[in-house]
Amino acid sequence: MLFFFYLNPFYFIFSYFCFSLILKLIAMIEVKIPGYANMQIEHLVMDYNGTLATDGFLEPQVHQLLLEISNRVTTHVITADTHGKVSEQLQGFPFNVNIIGEENQDLQKLEYLSALNPENIIAIGNGVNDALMLKEAAIGICVVNHECASSKAVINSDIVCHSIIDALELLINPNRLKATLRN
Repeated sequence: MLFFFYLNPFYFIFSYFCFSLILKLIAMIEVKIPGYANMQIEHLVMDYNGTLATDGFLEPQVHQLLLEISNRVTTHVITADTHGKVSEQLQGFPFNVNIIGEENQDLQKLEYLSALNPENIIAIGNGVNDALMLKEAAIGICVVNHECASSKAVINSDIVCHSIIDALELLINPNRLKATLRN
């Protein structure tokens, strides 16, 4: 009878599903930063245009990094979708994608972040409408990609990166966060 469970494809698929679900439920990025904080990051909240994308198109090499990170934390994209391409470009990604309205975009992003518990969030952005989100998150990362970054976003960030690749690699290699933020 025991032999049946090990060879039964249904049992294998069911076990894999349960294991994947458990991993997703406990998935997070833990980082202990001396003189700063001990963090359990559960969410990554990112802007799209200027942060993940240039002129509406996802930056090269970002695809694989985003998939890897989405296995570790719940991933959110909140955007004004200036170029109207976010749904097309992120199709198939396991993300929560939220397109915000025209007015008070900074407050809409802050409200979204606040609903998730900011002390467990890393936020990444580059624009004026990202500044409050970057300031409120446990760790705010400003990226200076091809569309540059606003001074408000830079001032309200904990870390400034010169590309989205560098910012995402901080999450894959949390000791880089420790090296940057330790006191």
